[in-house]
Amino acid sequence: MKLLVFGKSGQVAQELAAHPGVTCMGREQVDLLHPDRVDDVIRGARVDAVINAAAYTAVDKAETDHVSARALNTEAPGRMARACARRNIPFLHISTDYVFDGSGSAAWTETDPTGPLGQYGKTKLAGEQAVLAAEGNHAILRTSWVFSRHGNNFVKTMLRLGEDRSQLNVVADQVGGPTPAKSIANTLVAMATTMSEQSGLGGIYHFSGAPNVSWADFARVIFDLANMKVEVTDIPSSDYPTPAPRPLNSRLDCTKIYQTFGIARPDWRDGLIDM
Repeated sequence: MKLLVFGKSGQVAQELAAHPGVTCMGREQVDLLHPDRVDDVIRGARVDAVINAAAYTAVDKAETDHVSARALNTEAPGRMARACARRNIPFLHISTDYVFDGSGSAAWTETDPTGPLGQYGKTKLAGEQAVLAAEGNHAILRTSWVFSRHGNNFVKTMLRLGEDRSQLNVVADQVGGPTPAKSIANTLVAMATTMSEQSGLGGIYHFSGAPNVSWADFARVIFDLANMKVEVTDIPSSDYPTPAPRPLNSRLDCTKIYQTFGIARPDWRDGLIDM
């Protein structure tokens, strides 16, 4: 299985790079801020499928940097999907729980109404719509709260802060499923393999770690596993204002991906131990 991956430095991209037959393309090979080159890259690649693991993920900066967020999150995946459709090869695209408004407490299904709160979620939703409009053999994988030993993420932030502090205030009214980047990478490879062998499996899928947890309780497990004596105090999101609003409910219903591909939700605690 030969896979072309857009993205090189991100958490999922670095995990994908560990798989055999994967070629990752970073900004030095193709600058997705100028996505017009995507067509030529895909046209010249001899691969079985394409995965887009590149994105503008600076949620707060996206509130003002509209041009860059739209180029990476909307225009680039749309071009990738159209190029793959012309070549009749599977295209897999990573999306996010931020396409929802975070209301309620029920886990979001793939068919629930979307309603992003900020520019990041809006550009990611527009990217989904561009991929769907290409009408090729595509899959959109919505995930949440990604962590790994690579890049910047909540786990690494907690470990860094815990080095110097004995007490931390952490948001407790946002709930979701932390997801190991390694599990996302493994899932994408498995999906790409199956999609290259069987038609009709495309669409939107949800994939996140289990069990669902608040950021505060997630932090407590992190400190416990790291043997760090840090007291975590629950606070509401209103006590930690950010330029971009965060969804309170990031729970994702992952039934469909299990029924279609046999892929179950990973236990994020195993991924945390591994990290």
